[in-house]
Amino acid sequence: MIEIDGSYGEGGGQIVRTSVALSALTGIPVRIKNIRRNRPRPGLAAQHVRAIEALARISRAEMRGVHLESEEIEFIPGRISAGSYDVDIGTAGSVTLLIQCLLPALTAAEGPVTVTVRGGTDVRWSPTVDYLEHVALPAMRLFGVAASFRCERRGYYPRGGGVVVLSTRPSRLRHARVERIDEGIRGISHCGSLPEHVARRQADAALELLRENGYEAGIDIQTVNSSSPGSGITLWSGFRGSSALGERGVRAEDVGREAANTLIEEMRAGASVDVHLADQLIPYIALAGGEYTAREISSHTRTNIWTAQRILGCRIDIDEGEVFRIHSTGSG
Repeated sequence: MIEIDGSYGEGGGQIVRTSVALSALTGIPVRIKNIRRNRPRPGLAAQHVRAIEALARISRAEMRGVHLESEEIEFIPGRISAGSYDVDIGTAGSVTLLIQCLLPALTAAEGPVTVTVRGGTDVRWSPTVDYLEHVALPAMRLFGVAASFRCERRGYYPRGGGVVVLSTRPSRLRHARVERIDEGIRGISHCGSLPEHVARRQADAALELLRENGYEAGIDIQTVNSSSPGSGITLWSGFRGSSALGERGVRAEDVGREAANTLIEEMRAGASVDVHLADQLIPYIALAGGEYTAREISSHTRTNIWTAQRILGCRIDIDEGEVFRIHSTGSG
């Protein structure tokens, strides 16, 4: 059993998600201590508990200590089974972070897997469903991940109520070099249980700022009924994306400009992936090998690298230049 210090680096929930995901995939048991030790509320939050429980069900794993506010758990994986599964995170816990936890393991399932997840689709501190569908999953497919995704209903903070469906097939992961793709900018601006002009103002402000900086874009407008009112916008070009969410007291125009500013920064840097995708691809480069570039290395990325190396015994290197090059020969 490999022991992981959950307080290492940024010390958040990502250590837990990556550890149990790689444990399920490799069959290596893990014990994680000091979970979120330095956070205002240490230990597992509800969305972490749901993610571990879901992965344990799919991988027939034994688990110990998995409950709210737990600071130490053990995860002993079994066989990753095919089939259909339903996971209800409750309230607005992030469906995309839960999927991040499941996806590496699902590549090694005995057959096709369908997971229906209920929770928050567009919430703070997590990738949006549009980012997952249009940026992250296409990049993961380069590494051999056979997965498709659809959002059936959006869910915003605080009630959630969103519904997404992830479908996977057994995959043979492969070495991949993620190249920069310079293509047109696309986007989706959405709002739930709010007037349509909210989503349109977000989009118009983003389009105006992008044009001022020499970029043309096409942004779709979506309005939906939702359990809680909310709004957001996601922009992308190739494997670089950005998003911003509306909140009470923030003008829709400011939301659109925030997303546009972030994407402009990513585009000008000339890297092949954005800062957040650089973090999310670490399990795949650790397992299969490959390389990509990013404009900066976040604390999340460094922590994820440490976790993957600790479990897999692989080496992941970072070369610094005009952009950062992340590369690995994989775990063999």
